[in-house]
Amino acid sequence: MICVVEDDSDIREMEVYALKSAGYKVLAAASSEEFFRELGLEIPALVILDVMLPGRDGFSILSELRHRATTSKVPVMMVTAKTTEMDKIKGLDSGADDYLTKPFGIMEFLARVRALLRRAEMKGEVVAAKPAELHLGKIEIDDERHQVKVDGNLVEFTFKEYELLKLLCSKPGIVFDREQLMSKVWGVDGTLESRTIDMHIKTLRKKLGAAGDYIKTVRNVGYKAEIEVTDEGKTEL
Repeated sequence: MICVVEDDSDIREMEVYALKSAGYKVLAAASSEEFFRELGLEIPALVILDVMLPGRDGFSILSELRHRATTSKVPVMMVTAKTTEMDKIKGLDSGADDYLTKPFGIMEFLARVRALLRRAEMKGEVVAAKPAELHLGKIEIDDERHQVKVDGNLVEFTFKEYELLKLLCSKPGIVFDREQLMSKVWGVDGTLESRTIDMHIKTLRKKLGAAGDYIKTVRNVGYKAEIEVTDEGKTEL
């Protein structure tokens, strides 16, 4: 689970949306009180922490996290509009693992999140966040219940349709060629007709409705699932 602590509702919603679309379970808090209340229920794998918060600021929250035995090694990325070198030094010296200044691009934000989780997992200090559910825009995949919701509505898929959709949504933006799809979804190596894959993709798009646009055809290669990002992938917060 990744926890976002941000009092600006627009920025908080954008960060949560980006993280959920990347497949992470996310908890959002608008204040230190709300954050520490939720912290008693589950220790996050990563904290995205704003500096300027009502009541206790981000530096105070970070200090307490580092002094608690249960959270002393949880990676923290501080996010703030403060851009001076001294602000960054203060954040890093206080125990932050990364420091991101506003405005920033969503792709950079997600890349930094992945880097921090990888680093923590390699050190064996915390359990990296794993997608309990997959989210891609309006698509929600609950693998434990083997269910898919699109814009909040339950949609029925066959077993292979479900596996194909789950594979594509598990790695947004990554292109899967036909051989990979044959191997990972159908468990065969090069013996399946391409028409079978194409028909399943066509059916997926139809059942997904408007969200079917997330599934992209990469000519002469295969397919991928992603949400359109405007301004050359630099949606600003």
